[in-house]
Amino acid sequence: MSNIVAIIGRPNVGKSTFFNRLTGQRAAIVDEQSGVTRDRHYGKSEWNGVEFSVIDTGGYVEGSDDVFEEQINRQVKLAIDEADVLIFLTDVETGITDLDEGVANLLRQNDKPHIVVVNKVDNHARRTDAMEFYSLGLGEYYPISAINGSGTGDMLDALVDKLDREVEVEDSDLPRIAVVGKPNVGKSSFTNAILGDERNIVTDVAGTTRDALDTHYNAFGMEFIIVDTAGIRKKKKVHEDVEFYSVLRSIRAIEQSDVCILMIDANEGLQKQDLNIYYVIERNKKGIVILVNKWDTIEKDESTTRSMEKEIRERLEPFTDVPIIFTSALTKQRIHKALESALVVYNNRSQKIPTSTLNEVLLPILDRTPPPSLKGKYVKIKYISQLPTRVPSFAFFCNLPQYIKEPYKRFIENQMRKHFDLTGVPINIFFRKK
Repeated sequence: MSNIVAIIGRPNVGKSTFFNRLTGQRAAIVDEQSGVTRDRHYGKSEWNGVEFSVIDTGGYVEGSDDVFEEQINRQVKLAIDEADVLIFLTDVETGITDLDEGVANLLRQNDKPHIVVVNKVDNHARRTDAMEFYSLGLGEYYPISAINGSGTGDMLDALVDKLDREVEVEDSDLPRIAVVGKPNVGKSSFTNAILGDERNIVTDVAGTTRDALDTHYNAFGMEFIIVDTAGIRKKKKVHEDVEFYSVLRSIRAIEQSDVCILMIDANEGLQKQDLNIYYVIERNKKGIVILVNKWDTIEKDESTTRSMEKEIRERLEPFTDVPIIFTSALTKQRIHKALESALVVYNNRSQKIPTSTLNEVLLPILDRTPPPSLKGKYVKIKYISQLPTRVPSFAFFCNLPQYIKEPYKRFIENQMRKHFDLTGVPINIFFRKK
C-alpha cells in the first residue's frame, strides 16, 4: 500500500507553499504554462528513505476566496476517509480561528494519525505565540516556516514515524490493471461487464474500506489482476468536491498498478478533471489506455471518431502516444479490445531493448541531428543503454550533458517512439557524463 499524506486547513495558512516545500515543486505555482496548473495539488515526497504521496486539499476548493466552513469540513472528512496521515496546517499570524476549531473538532472525533503544524513561525517572538496551539487539544505541534524551511526537519521526522515504513506491494508476476476515472463515467459498468454481473466474483482481498480490492481475471486467454477503484465500491455518494474526491480516490489504485485504463465520458469529452487523473498516471510513469465510454449514445458520421480522437490528443500534449478506444460498457462493445490494449501496453512497459539495438538505431540519427551548440561547445552523444528499472528508462552518455535542453530531449523521445514500440508508456531519459 502506498502512503498518502493530506494537508488540511483553512485558506491562507500557506498550504501551497508548504506543499511545494514538501514536494520540491516550486515551479508548479510559478510557471503558468499549460499543463502546470493541473499538477499543483499532487506530488511525491521522501524523507529518511520513506516515500509518500502528498495531496493538498486546499487546491481543490472551488472559489477559494470565499470558502465556507462546511466546505472545508467536507474536505477534511474526505481526507480522513482516504489518507494515511493528516497534516493540519495552521498559521501563527492569525492564531486559532473558528475554522481551525472546527477542523480540530473533526480530528478529535477520529483516531486518524495527524500532526499539527504551525506555519509562518520565522522568528523567536512567534515561537512564543505558537504556544497557544496547545489549546486545540491535539497534542504536540510543530512550528515551521514553509517559506524558508526552518523547523520542517523535526516535523518530517514526526510525520514518517506515523507512516507505514514497510509499504508492501503484493509480489505477483501478473499485470496489475487499474480502471480509473471521475465518478459516473461507467467504471462500475465496465468492471461488471468484464467480470460478469456476479459481484460475488470480486474477492475482497484487503478487507478495509480504504484498501483497493484486487480481483484475479483469467478468461479468453488473458490473465491479470484488476486493481479495483473507488467508483466501483459504492461509497456514500459525494456530490461536492468531485474533482478532489476522484483524484484522491484514484491515487492509491494508480500507484499500485502497472497499467491504468482511464475512462472518460464520450458526451463530455476530456475535461479538466480527467486531465488531473491523467497527470497523476503520467507522474507515476504508469502505462495508459484511454477508454471513451458511452460511445453508443453519440450520434456518429464517418468522421466523428477521427475528430474526437484528434481533440483528445491535442488536450493530452505533450505525451500523446497513447491508445484511445471507443467503447460502450453497456452494450459490451470493444471491452475486450480495451483489455487487449492494456496488456499490449504492459508488454511495452516491461520490454528490455538490447543495448546494441538502441545504439544501432539511434546513434546515426543523433549524429545527423546533434544537439545545438552552446557557447561554441558541441555535444556528442557516444553511447545509449536501458537502465534496469521498472519504468523504461534510458541513459544517454555524452561529453556535456548539462548543455542538452528540453526540446532536444523531446526530439530524442519522439525518435524512440518512432523506432520502438513504446505506445502508452511514459519513459525516462537521462543524460550522463561519459
